[in-house]
Amino acid sequence: MNPPILKAMSDISLRLTVSPPPHWRSGRTIQGMMRAHLLALAPAAVMAVVMYGYRAFSVMGMAGTAAVLTEAVCLRLQKRDVDVDNYTALYAGVLFAFLLPATAPWWLAVVGGVLTIALGRTVFGGFGCNPVCAPLVAWAVCRFSWPEAMDIDLNLAAYMANSPVDQLMHFGVSSLGQFDYMDLFMGRGLGGLGSSQVVALTAGGLFLLATRWIRLFIPVGFLIGVAGTAAVYWTIDPTAYADPMFHLLAGSTIFGAFFLAPDTASSPVGKIPQTVFGLLAGAMVVIIRTYGVYPDGVPFAIMVANLLSPLLDRLRPKYFGVR
Repeated sequence: MNPPILKAMSDISLRLTVSPPPHWRSGRTIQGMMRAHLLALAPAAVMAVVMYGYRAFSVMGMAGTAAVLTEAVCLRLQKRDVDVDNYTALYAGVLFAFLLPATAPWWLAVVGGVLTIALGRTVFGGFGCNPVCAPLVAWAVCRFSWPEAMDIDLNLAAYMANSPVDQLMHFGVSSLGQFDYMDLFMGRGLGGLGSSQVVALTAGGLFLLATRWIRLFIPVGFLIGVAGTAAVYWTIDPTAYADPMFHLLAGSTIFGAFFLAPDTASSPVGKIPQTVFGLLAGAMVVIIRTYGVYPDGVPFAIMVANLLSPLLDRLRPKYFGVR
């Protein structure tokens, strides 16, 4: 009986192959997933071009192109297959562009696209290995390095409208009367060129949920975390803190809920961990907006929650019969 056993164990290295996450097997391809995500972003991209003009399109194009070229160079230097046709680099570059002001200089879009891939993904092993959402890594580096070029209110000063989260931070709740919530929902408030297109991003997020490319636990948990924490502050003192609806519609809350927080590599896997992840990230958004020095707390909140993902993945129900 020994030979059959040895023969069965001879190909164990092939049958127990370890690969980078995500490990959720559904028969779908990465290329198909990225196509669906890019399609979900398309309405917001169109609205951004309508609102800000061709400069918004050029920023998205330069960031996406820089990300794809950087991915190709990094893969070539690593002597790996150059598979930029799976659209992962393009999608990451566009996500970064959505957080930029529409009038961002060309070099900022290019540098951000390069950093998204080189610093956000490649240094950790490539796609699927990054512990933090890659576009947010590039956003943080650019925000700290070139704060004036990244400032939404400053770069869009030529527009008659104001950035809601900037107004809240600098002038308090009394300045929010200038904003109509329907206008914010329809994307008429200033913000990142794509992240402020709330109605289009909501439609794209619902499309991803309906087609099951993302699960509902993180987006729903994130939005509940934002609304619940804002409700607590607003109940304490409505004259000092903004109401929950403002926090949901202003800044990049919807963009973060459907496109940044559910990043497959940097978010937890199980239902309970994903729900807790969303709740923590959403709560931190309001806390950062209330006490922080940066107007929109969404990017920082999601990055902090990303670092907690390995710990959150340990949250799981006990097996039946185990005390």
